[in-house]
Amino acid sequence: MSVLLHIADTHFGTEQRPVVEALVALAARQRPDLVVLAGDVTQRARPAQFRAAKAFVERLGAPVLAVPGNHDIALFDPWARLARPYARWAEVFGADLEPVHASAELLVVGVNTTRAWRHKHGEVSAAQIDRVAGLLAAASPRQLRVVVVHQPAAVIRSRDRANLLRGHQAALQAWSVAGADLVLGGHIHLPYTLAPQGLARRLWVLQAGTAISSRTRAEVPNSVNIVRWNEPSGAHDTPAPQGSAAGGSCLVEQWDFVRDERRFVRRAVTPVQPERS
Repeated sequence: MSVLLHIADTHFGTEQRPVVEALVALAARQRPDLVVLAGDVTQRARPAQFRAAKAFVERLGAPVLAVPGNHDIALFDPWARLARPYARWAEVFGADLEPVHASAELLVVGVNTTRAWRHKHGEVSAAQIDRVAGLLAAASPRQLRVVVVHQPAAVIRSRDRANLLRGHQAALQAWSVAGADLVLGGHIHLPYTLAPQGLARRLWVLQAGTAISSRTRAEVPNSVNIVRWNEPSGAHDTPAPQGSAAGGSCLVEQWDFVRDERRFVRRAVTPVQPERS
């Protein structure tokens, strides 16, 4: 079994200490094989905020795959934004802005959807779409195939359409054909699992809320996701469909922070069924 912890929009600089501690405790209990940070790790890309982010990820006890968000490029320093937009990011997470994690059961592909000349809107280029599709097509049937972006590739509310990833339709079409199972994102601080219609092959867009920031939506608390792949049937009291491997399954769990209890609690479990030929 493999466990993936999906975190987005930590916005260090606006973090809430009790929520940080609760998330570290959740990671210690769940022992994920991989932590995914889907962008907006900092609030204003300041050195102190990146240092706080580094200290946080070092406490999670797992490998981390991180992609930048629009907030991770300096907004109020025009020279840095245009000349060295990812210099501070690279000091913490490395120079590779599109990392890949591969294990026997997971293939996770990062995509940098930020652009230094854009304030917040993200985009994915044809070259990026092709790169990801090539990696997906070469994956093993045993691997859960995950793509990580920042801006959402699909939305559930009309008011969020303006935040859609530019190029999302072409990306979803190509990645579905190539074998993607999940597309993870953040940006809008709203958790949901959605299977977009009209694709050649079914995949799911999985969005996370803001993990630890005070910048929550009015109706949504701090929230993260846990993805379990090839978990034994019946685990966690939730019947699950069969995945690609015998006895395998894929569960998407939404975990919300409960302020009175000062901990993250599992609020929803969505079984998904990746398609395999």
